[in-house]
Amino acid sequence: MSGIPKYKDESLSFEERAGDLVSRMTLEEKVTQMVYNAPAIPRLGIASYNWWNEALHGVARAGVATMFPQAIGMAATFDEDLLYKVADIISTEARAKYHQFQKKGDHGIYKGLTFWSPNINIFRDPRWGRGHETYGEDPYLTARMGIAFIKGLQGNDKKYLKTAACAKHFAVHSGPENERHEFDAVVSKKDLRETYLYAFKECVKEAKVEAVMGAYNRVNGEPCCGSKTLLKDILRDEWGFEGHVVSDCGAIADFHNHHMVTKTAPESAALALNNGCDLNCGAMFANLLIAYKEGLVSEETIDKAVTRLMLTRMKLGMFDNPENVPYTKIPYEKNDCNEHRQFAVEVAKKSMVLLKNEDNLLPLDKKKLKAIAVIGPNADSRDVLTGNYSGTASNYITVLEGIREAVGDDTRIYYAQGCHLFKDRVEELAEYGDRFAEAVSAAEMADVVIMCLGLDASIEGEEGDPLNAYASGDKKDLSLPGLQQELLEAVNKTGKPVVLVLLSGSALAVTWADEKIPAIIQAWYPGAEGGKAVASLIFGEYSPSGRLPVTFYRTTEELPDFHDYSMKNRTYRYMKNEALYPFGYGLSYTKFSYSGIEFSKQRINAGENVECRIMVRNIGNMDSEETVQLYLTDMEASVEVPRWQLKGFKKIFLAAGEEKEVRFTITPRDMALIDEDGRCVLEPGKFMVYIGGSQPDKRSEELTGSKVSRGEFEVIGTAVELEY
Repeated sequence: MSGIPKYKDESLSFEERAGDLVSRMTLEEKVTQMVYNAPAIPRLGIASYNWWNEALHGVARAGVATMFPQAIGMAATFDEDLLYKVADIISTEARAKYHQFQKKGDHGIYKGLTFWSPNINIFRDPRWGRGHETYGEDPYLTARMGIAFIKGLQGNDKKYLKTAACAKHFAVHSGPENERHEFDAVVSKKDLRETYLYAFKECVKEAKVEAVMGAYNRVNGEPCCGSKTLLKDILRDEWGFEGHVVSDCGAIADFHNHHMVTKTAPESAALALNNGCDLNCGAMFANLLIAYKEGLVSEETIDKAVTRLMLTRMKLGMFDNPENVPYTKIPYEKNDCNEHRQFAVEVAKKSMVLLKNEDNLLPLDKKKLKAIAVIGPNADSRDVLTGNYSGTASNYITVLEGIREAVGDDTRIYYAQGCHLFKDRVEELAEYGDRFAEAVSAAEMADVVIMCLGLDASIEGEEGDPLNAYASGDKKDLSLPGLQQELLEAVNKTGKPVVLVLLSGSALAVTWADEKIPAIIQAWYPGAEGGKAVASLIFGEYSPSGRLPVTFYRTTEELPDFHDYSMKNRTYRYMKNEALYPFGYGLSYTKFSYSGIEFSKQRINAGENVECRIMVRNIGNMDSEETVQLYLTDMEASVEVPRWQLKGFKKIFLAAGEEKEVRFTITPRDMALIDEDGRCVLEPGKFMVYIGGSQPDKRSEELTGSKVSRGEFEVIGTAVELEY
């Protein structure tokens, strides 16, 4: 096509077009495109663009959109296909909103197509405030859920991206929040590769994530957003990452203000750019012109970064005829439609984890209940539905509303707040525990009590967001805050059966409740209409199949120091004490039996896959999903390895009495260990495979009343080093 510049020629590759476009910019224009709120360059037909957008569990901060359960709740589904569908809906709504905003000339923050999600950091310590943004404590689960989410966001068109996903925060980032701008996460080569980098690598190599965001902290002395080790050596050179890198917001200013690795703003900007950071959330890259004049950066390095950024925008179709971009045809009516909202409730149902159900108290038979007491600070809270990084819902259903809707007018509902979420009184001028009498009275009037306790994003979250200034979003301990424990004990003294619904984004040490309360549900932050899902579980409209993506510990005291990034005695993979509720645990309203494991071969050469199969039968009376989990142990490893680790999971639906075969493939990479030098090595020796509805630990067996199936295979030959 003659007469038009190359960058507008849709027959050429995006790479060629992006290179041509950048070659036409002045140095000043290039630098303006390297900050998140990039201005227009009218002479080249480049519109202004704000790169900052969020989509953690729905399109966030840009008005109304479907709100799914918080990420940690979605992780509890252990369902990759489900998460793909969630992200596909999010990207559909993102496109619908973006094109509508474009028509109105709104190019503001949170209105673009570049989403800074998912958060694939490892939730290594339950005190970390941002853990509810993640997919939990396990690298394999995090990787699989992250891949599914990224693929759903980015779409499957051969040419164009539906939206651009971003894996964050690279890397070794999980608290403490109040020190994140100056903290140095010291980590061994083994822990770095075995735990902290695995999900990032998988999301880069398998999901082809378009962007990676650096973390605020340092890792082994290098600030993440200017780390040669992380951004150059590992991300680009080793993994072949071709997308763009964005700094966390304000992170580059931390180089000289807090990390003290540079002295001036131009030096900080240069350190970030020279080590592979292309886009600055913040204003530090405005100093690149000074850095250039001082000889700290070259124009060639600036060109590389800007070309990557233009390439992303081109992949999103921003320089092409809208008729040729498939996603421009998504109508605005798709946003927040009934179908999407109903699906969000289904996701919430699948996220619920039944932790205890003594004497099968649940499900409740609503026909037999004349009065129900719904008590607690989270019973009628909209805030607890939403988590953080959320959009606005067009309809909210709290737990109280969900229960009221489920039982109808013939059943009396007694509601009492009971106490404030974290203060010692509800009314400022009142006395300590001012709502206790009302709560106990409500319980006395009822046949059964539903207690809604826990946390919300005003207590756990990101530095600067929550109200708990004493910990900047992190939790001091794992106890129920405020007067909640006292309230629970007071209500329990009435002798009425209590169903405890925990709404939180992280583990709570509810040891007293585990001893005294007959039924406990972990409901996370279940999304806009999550109250409907909670009620549906309580009254037995479906059988729960969620599993814990994190360990519930018994005490804060058993945890290692929060600042210690060693994995020793952390998470189910390395913990020494018995969990209160283990990773991978969750009860059902039915029972499943597992046959013995059958292997394709029981002796293999190093480098071969092992296929294994197992029969699963629903031996109870209720149709239900089951979360089948495979764990692997290297029984003869030359270095310390996890006692066992998740290496496969499948969701299956079984009608009462039905049986299905489940197959898994264990790859050489699954069998490999990470040695002290960070190398990925497959050693010969015996491996134990466990398949069941939980981990193979004693506590899970005790809680579920069943043992997982186990079987052995052997790898023969000599040790081989594998690609990480």
